[in-house]
Amino acid sequence: MERIGHYIGGKHVPGESGRRGPVFDPATGEQTHEVDFADPTDLDKAVDAAKEAFPGWRATSLSKRAEIMFTIRELLDARKTDVAKVLTAQHGKVLSDAIGEVSRGLENVEYATAIPHLLKGGFSEQASSGVDVFEVRQPVGVVAGITPFNFPAMVPIWMCANAIACGNTFILKPSEKDPGPSLVLADLFAEAGLPDGVFNVVQGDRVAVDGILEHPDIRAVSFVGSTPIAKHIYTTGTANGKRVQALGGAKNHMVVLPDADVDMVADAAVSAGYGAAGERCMAISVLTNVGGIADTVVDAIADRIPKVKVGPGMDPESDMGPLITREHRDRVASYLDSGPAQGARVVVDGREHDLYKQDKGFFLAPSLIDDVTPQMDAYKDEIFGPVLAVTRMETYEQAVDLVNRNPYGNGVALFTRDGGAARQFVFEVEAGMVGINVPIPVPVAYYSFGGWKHSLFGDAHMYGPEGIRFYTRGKVVTQRWPDPATSTVDLGFPRTR
Repeated sequence: MERIGHYIGGKHVPGESGRRGPVFDPATGEQTHEVDFADPTDLDKAVDAAKEAFPGWRATSLSKRAEIMFTIRELLDARKTDVAKVLTAQHGKVLSDAIGEVSRGLENVEYATAIPHLLKGGFSEQASSGVDVFEVRQPVGVVAGITPFNFPAMVPIWMCANAIACGNTFILKPSEKDPGPSLVLADLFAEAGLPDGVFNVVQGDRVAVDGILEHPDIRAVSFVGSTPIAKHIYTTGTANGKRVQALGGAKNHMVVLPDADVDMVADAAVSAGYGAAGERCMAISVLTNVGGIADTVVDAIADRIPKVKVGPGMDPESDMGPLITREHRDRVASYLDSGPAQGARVVVDGREHDLYKQDKGFFLAPSLIDDVTPQMDAYKDEIFGPVLAVTRMETYEQAVDLVNRNPYGNGVALFTRDGGAARQFVFEVEAGMVGINVPIPVPVAYYSFGGWKHSLFGDAHMYGPEGIRFYTRGKVVTQRWPDPATSTVDLGFPRTR
């Protein structure tokens, strides 16, 4: 069985713990690799390599860092299909979607190429007589990223592009379910001229995660994953004196007003609900219809679902691939039993698809549940799969209240032709990312990604301007050059006049 190891100090190295985990092809259900699980010794080696590389990388000129980021951008663009193929083989999402993932990561590299501009500070001449004040932003040191299985290329790039461009050295702990893309990125970064030790990969499970959170030489941690783990990451990391941004789960609503275009709504719901088999933190998982439009919308979605081609991710005719593991697939499918048991109605049951019935890949076809209420498990839980729940509200106010009472606040969408209603929705809805007639409002790279409430622990959103601030510390310098003629002894508090 082929092994997937670590990448430390510019070299591929095997793990020393002797512990390993399986990596599957979700389309066939077959194990394809074993991945090494790091122990504290492996992590210490990665931290030592990052610490050794930090002084030289921090001292590297902004123009040289920008040049390397430009080279990474060119290589990643030229090889995005190669990266995507590794991603599809271990995650299962269709190749076109995997290429799209790499492309969205590429946008963040493009943003990071502007690092000479992004790190410009401010300067105030003559703040006091003969005194100037200026601000600089400096890297924090060795930082780490703990990333999820659903975006094994994009999310690491979200983190490391800004972190590295700012002058930090980086340790990535990818998901053990699809670790292959992390090593492809490592090789690509090295080919682009990134010095050894600036980017390192430590594979593993909770042992590696807790080691990162407790290691005294790691200054900051970025995380994307479920809310319970995000809370653990935040509380443990901050208790150990680290900066932490921990992005958690979601229950993204798509609110449909009576004046919305039904065909547009149905197309968006199918695309955003079932893309990547629903394994997206920005997937639409709840469709909230206002007024009498619900029946028409549900019928339109049900008409489109049979046209979604479910199959292996490498099949160019497939629109949706399998889920990441058999256990996860079975958990997602269980809501098709608990839903009707609690009073909901299954409109489309993905278990009727032939690929679900065969005992091979981890497939579940698109499913639709209507008449879901906030008391049901299908509404309360983050399903993270191709099961779309439909709720019905009589008024706009009830729909907004439903969204705002939900403990998650990652993303939300509103479909309407009414500009006034859209503006009011943006004003009062409690979510970090809002789409108006856009079902998946993932911000472009020069804004920042992040939710509210239990979808985010910490103060900083990811990438964009907030990413630059997270991976740097501000330093304000107040300076005056010697002028013996004006020098006096003054024990009073410094004044600016």
